[in-house]
Amino acid sequence: MGSFLSAFRAIFWAFLGVRKSADRERDFANLNIVHIVIAGLIAAALFVGLLMTIVHWVISNPHS
Repeated sequence: MGSFLSAFRAIFWAFLGVRKSADRERDFANLNIVHIVIAGLIAAALFVGLLMTIVHWVISNPHS
């Protein structure tokens, strides 16, 4: 389970774009690629869901 949480942390930093090259190389050496792919898919789905929620909220609540 710790490896899966580490994969989420690596994906989070990758989404922000502030990951150091050395840290990225260490992640690829220590983490399971399946965990990274699953964490990336879940993170992308959550991000898209968040964007859809924000757009829905803005459209349904006009500020006029």
